[in-house]
Amino acid sequence: MKNPMTLGLVTGVATLALMVGGVVSRVRAAETRLREPDRAQEAVAVADHAEEAYCTPAFKQVLQRVLNACGLVGQESRRGCQPGDVKTFASIDDDDFNALFTPLVKRGGIVMFEEGKEDVDEFARQFVEKKWNDRKGARYFFIVARASKSGTVDKNRSLSHRRANSVQYFLKEKTNDPDLDSQVGMLWLGSEFAQLGKDYCETWENSHAGKKCDTDAINRSAFVSWVDCRL
Repeated sequence: MKNPMTLGLVTGVATLALMVGGVVSRVRAAETRLREPDRAQEAVAVADHAEEAYCTPAFKQVLQRVLNACGLVGQESRRGCQPGDVKTFASIDDDDFNALFTPLVKRGGIVMFEEGKEDVDEFARQFVEKKWNDRKGARYFFIVARASKSGTVDKNRSLSHRRANSVQYFLKEKTNDPDLDSQVGMLWLGSEFAQLGKDYCETWENSHAGKKCDTDAINRSAFVSWVDCRL
């Protein structure tokens, strides 16, 4: 029969060894995080981020064309994309372009503007902040601005550009993130490309919920959303 004191000593030594091992493991993990913070953050992001069902090969192919055509990848700064760029370089028509973003109905939303205005009002600010904070590990945040058919082509193209900029400026002000330009892709489409139908008033969340919405109103807007697909 073993001595109770011996058994107690063995048990105590084993417990102490486990405790020491746990401490050492945590210390090593902390050292790794300090030495390679980017790697640690990347690991967390990858672990948390799973691609959505809409990230099909066909979707990714069209998305890659738009990203490349609009200068949203492979460059130090974003230049954005206007109607001629999308049509000429991305080789995509209106319906296909809108179809590209249709699967994001539960992910994105539409920032509404008053006629002829580009100011991001308080409702829009809250709306954009909400969508920005819903990142879920995604890489690209899109701002796709439009204008309604009223006014000239040049005026509407310029107005949609200012609307896209207004949303981006708000994000810069709110986040103070030095890497924002590497995450945000802007497209301004004026009134000449990929106009939205009235059905978007009913199917998409927007910043002016409850207000009258028709074809003109839904195109005085900027679509915003993270895109979850990994390319």
